[in-house]
Amino acid sequence: MEYCAPGTLAEACAALGAASGTVKVMAGGTDLLPRFAAGTPRPALVIDIKKVPEAREIRQLSDGGFVIGSACSGNQISAQTALVASWPGLTEAMDLIGSVQIQGRASLGGNLCNASPAADSVPALIAARARCRIAGSNSERELPVEDVIVSPGRTCLRQDEFIVSFSLPARPQRSADAYLRMTPRTEMDIAIAGAAVNLTLDEHGVIQECHVVLGAVGPIPVYALAAARILLGTRLEDEVRQRFKRQVSVMCRPISDKRGSAEYRTDVTAVLAERAALVAYSRAMA
Repeated sequence: MEYCAPGTLAEACAALGAASGTVKVMAGGTDLLPRFAAGTPRPALVIDIKKVPEAREIRQLSDGGFVIGSACSGNQISAQTALVASWPGLTEAMDLIGSVQIQGRASLGGNLCNASPAADSVPALIAARARCRIAGSNSERELPVEDVIVSPGRTCLRQDEFIVSFSLPARPQRSADAYLRMTPRTEMDIAIAGAAVNLTLDEHGVIQECHVVLGAVGPIPVYALAAARILLGTRLEDEVRQRFKRQVSVMCRPISDKRGSAEYRTDVTAVLAERAALVAYSRAMA
C-alpha cells in the first residue's frame, strides 16, 4: 500500500487520475485505519487530503453562509465561534464523534463518506441543506449532502472523486438547528437513534421553514419531509408535537440488534425528534 499527501487540490486530483488499482481518500483516518487493522483489504493507494488548503479551511462568506473543508477536524470546527453561533446543531453533532483524541482527526468529509447509518454529523448536514463540492481527476460537480450516500458503506462518488468542502447557506433571521442522539453508553458509542431539526420562524414565532432528518433508523439518513410539514405554520403546540411524533415513528425503519430493538429505536427517535424541534425553536426565538 502506497501513501501520498498532496499539498494542492490539483495534485490531489492528479494523483487520483493517475492511480491504478483501488484508491482510498483519507480525510482523517479514524474509520479508515482501524478497518485495515481489523483485516479489511488494503487499497493500492491512500491519498491523505489533510494538506490540501481547500479541504482544511473554514470561512464565512459575504452573505453569511459558510464553507467548511471536508478534512477539517472536529476540534477545528468547534473552535469557530461564528460557525457555532450560526449552526449550533451541526457543530454539536460533530462534537459528539469520539473522544478528545478522535476529535483532533475526525472530519465531516470522512464521517459522510464512511456512509454509516449511525453517523452523527450527516443528519445535521442534511437538515442544514448543506451541499458538497466534489472534485475529480477531470471535473468538478456539486451535490446536496442527501444525495451522496446510496447504501450502508457506499456513496455515489466515483473512484477518482473526493469531497473538497461543504457549503452552508446564509442564515435567515429567527432560524436555528439542533441535533440529539441516543447511545447505549454515555460516552464514545455510536447512536442507536438520532434526529436533526433545522427551522425558521416568522416575526410571530410561527414556523415558516422546517427540515427534519433521522439517523440510525434506516440504511441511509431519513429525510422526513412528511414529519416536517406537520410543523409548518405552527408554534409547536402540544397537539402538533403529538402528530409530529407519530409521523416520525411511521418513517423509521430500524433494525433490531444487541444495542436495541427496532421498537425501542422507533420510540426513542420520536422523542428525540420532538426534543430537537423544541431546542431548535427555543434557539430561533432567542
